[in-house]
Amino acid sequence: MSGSTTSDQLVRNGGERDRPLLVTEDEELLDDLLRLCAAAGALPEVAHRPPRRTAEWQAAPLVVVGADCADRLSGAGRRAGVIIAGRDADDVAVLRQAVAVGAERVLALPDGERWLVDRIADAVEGAGPPALTVGVIGGRGGAGASTLAAALAVAAARTGERTLLVDGDPLGGGLDVLLGGEQEKGLRWPAFAESRGRVAGGALAESLPRLHSLRVLSWDRGAEVAIPPPAMRAVLAAARRRGGVVVVDLPRRVDRTVAEALAQVDVGLLLVPAELRAVAAARRVADGVRAELGDVRVVACGPPGPGSGGRPTAQEVARLVGLPLAGELLWEAGLSEDLARGRVPGGRARGPLARFCTGFWTRVRAAGPDAAAAVGADRGATSELGGAAE
Repeated sequence: MSGSTTSDQLVRNGGERDRPLLVTEDEELLDDLLRLCAAAGALPEVAHRPPRRTAEWQAAPLVVVGADCADRLSGAGRRAGVIIAGRDADDVAVLRQAVAVGAERVLALPDGERWLVDRIADAVEGAGPPALTVGVIGGRGGAGASTLAAALAVAAARTGERTLLVDGDPLGGGLDVLLGGEQEKGLRWPAFAESRGRVAGGALAESLPRLHSLRVLSWDRGAEVAIPPPAMRAVLAAARRRGGVVVVDLPRRVDRTVAEALAQVDVGLLLVPAELRAVAAARRVADGVRAELGDVRVVACGPPGPGSGGRPTAQEVARLVGLPLAGELLWEAGLSEDLARGRVPGGRARGPLARFCTGFWTRVRAAGPDAAAAVGADRGATSELGGAAE
């Protein structure tokens, strides 16, 4: 901006125009606002007064104006997403100016810091619909929940859906291993163990290994690291804000951390082998999950038909567990061997597991905004799964 005075110049931290704009000459307030932008994962632009060019004023996703500069807004023009921040939210002159320019809110710091961090992050990341989040839980050990979770995520990613797979079971061996990506660079759960408050969704995704067109948050090969409930809450909330699909592989025991995960799950799939001992175990798992999640559905698996040796049908499994039936997965010969050879779960496009996952997401997409309600709508949905190890 040649020829402008220093106070008119826009001090840019880069050349992008999708950054929040901070307008203030109060150095102490500016320090606070920069700190809050950092907490939101945003790198702002800074100016001493509103830009003279209308395009620049309108381009920022959010404008935070210091109370010291509120009287300079009269010529800036009205726009959405203007916040006035200062130390006194009841200053009459500031309130009058806020009304004149249609400001969204007059905010006093430090009381309004948490709200402002969230608002900045929403503006930078975009506040679209949250990701459809599906939790997968095994009705008993070895049911194949990790395999199903990975296959669902791979199938979603193949349709072009923005997909994130979260390994919520520290004792499961690592979903990155299951997907053949244990050597891929990227952060694992231990890096997020101290996360609190707001985690930037975009930064989270970019920090994770990218495997088979999806992002994966798994465990490293070190000693088990307990994930505190606040960390689970912060990470899953960030994942959901990105939109698309989030699939979470969850352990059977519901502790406080798992409860935090279930609180952000839209639909839970309880994978239950069609055998009486598995049904008995699944009933206990279901009781714990239902205490935290309202929508839990059974996926029955096992050899069907006359050769089932008296095993219960999928409908009987769901009735005995006391949950709606989301679908039936039949036996897939050779699946264990495929996994041992490093083949991605659901890698056979015409295989039973891939067909089940494709049908699942087809029903979800067809339902549109009511996707979660449609997950179990096709009660007769049948596919095949077998030989799947945790």
